[in-house]
Amino acid sequence: MSIVQKDVKITRWRGSEHPTFSNITRQMKKEGLRPYMWTNMANHRYGVRSHGYDKVLYVVDGSIELSFPDLGQQLIMRPGDRVDVPAGVRHGTIVGNKGACCVEAAVARK
Repeated sequence: MSIVQKDVKITRWRGSEHPTFSNITRQMKKEGLRPYMWTNMANHRYGVRSHGYDKVLYVVDGSIELSFPDLGQQLIMRPGDRVDVPAGVRHGTIVGNKGACCVEAAVARK
């Protein structure tokens, strides 16, 4: 299932395999992305910010809540879920109550 809202694209995990770091990064590399992993403790908050590049983010383990204040939207991401955030879109993140491990990459400009 894909949901597109104001250029932010959310794709829920539908693979037959459990999402793992290996199969998620393999998929990202097939798309020409250079993924890196980050982890954080439960309930960690990243303030609202934007980036000068398009970003792709997958949750590998745990959960995160993303908020898009300018769009008036929030979403919970769980293992295998992907979000594509265009450059300039403001977003904030709260890590779930069991922490999170995520993989993300900047999308190269063409």
